[in-house]
Amino acid sequence: MKKLFTLILCMCAAALAAHAQKPDTTQAVVHYKFSHLRDTLKPNEPYTENMVLFLGRNASVYKSYDRKMQDAMMRKQIADQIKANAGAGGNINIKRGGPGITNNEYYMYPAQKKLVRKERLVNNYLIEEPLPVINWKISADTASFSGLKCQKATGHFAGRDYTAWFCPDLPFHSGPWKLNGLPGLIVEAYDTNKQVVFKFDGMDDASKLEKPAPGAGDGSTIQSGGMVVKMIGMEDANEDPGIISLPSTGIKTTEKEFTKLKEAMKKDPAAFMQSAMAASGATMRIAPGVNTNMKFQVANGPVINNPLELPEKK
Repeated sequence: MKKLFTLILCMCAAALAAHAQKPDTTQAVVHYKFSHLRDTLKPNEPYTENMVLFLGRNASVYKSYDRKMQDAMMRKQIADQIKANAGAGGNINIKRGGPGITNNEYYMYPAQKKLVRKERLVNNYLIEEPLPVINWKISADTASFSGLKCQKATGHFAGRDYTAWFCPDLPFHSGPWKLNGLPGLIVEAYDTNKQVVFKFDGMDDASKLEKPAPGAGDGSTIQSGGMVVKMIGMEDANEDPGIISLPSTGIKTTEKEFTKLKEAMKKDPAAFMQSAMAASGATMRIAPGVNTNMKFQVANGPVINNPLELPEKK
């Protein structure tokens, strides 16, 4: 436990390095219905999730819309438990995770040829890698998606052959997940067997995005009846959707170090969460005379024998 605490504390010290990237302004928002056949033994039961891509002039971020909804439900769950205890103490049960809902986000910086992956493992961790280079072959085939005139391209990436439909009239070089590098927004994409599908589900005008209420805070603090609970890793709950920026509390790390953290989390979820909270300086203040126990529950992950990224065939 002490070794784990030290590891997390050292990584928290690197959080300031995450602030160097300049924020960008959201110009458009694209919705996708993501489908992934994770378990080939259940070919008729692909995993599906609602995803969203925020596009800026110099950056983009792809994240889970369903995750945002789940986070809101969890905050309400905790607030309801605090209110129910009404200062008398009791248990607060925190359930994290769900049926495989996406925990990561992908920040693309095409001009810098850089990709930053944000992973949530109680805290938010940032892993930087080169922006994938995909050798796209553009064909003359065209199609229309909700009025967007698109052109076809094919390319190989992460062990799969993809077909992508991009819109030359939308001068963004990004797309869903890690797909990028075409002369226009990638509106829809899928692999050969359609085991992985990013289906276009609409586009929003950035000017209509709802801004957080003044003085609303970051949404990570819940308080009632003398009790204050700080939810680390959720400091972006009330983030401005009109701004694309890396989380200010993000901890810069490497793939190797992050793998160690995942192994520690899997081995003892409760100890990991307590260490992460302590290292981040998270606190829970309780009114005098109130006794409260916090219990952490982590849902088991899904069965995945067909990962999104496959090993390349030799």
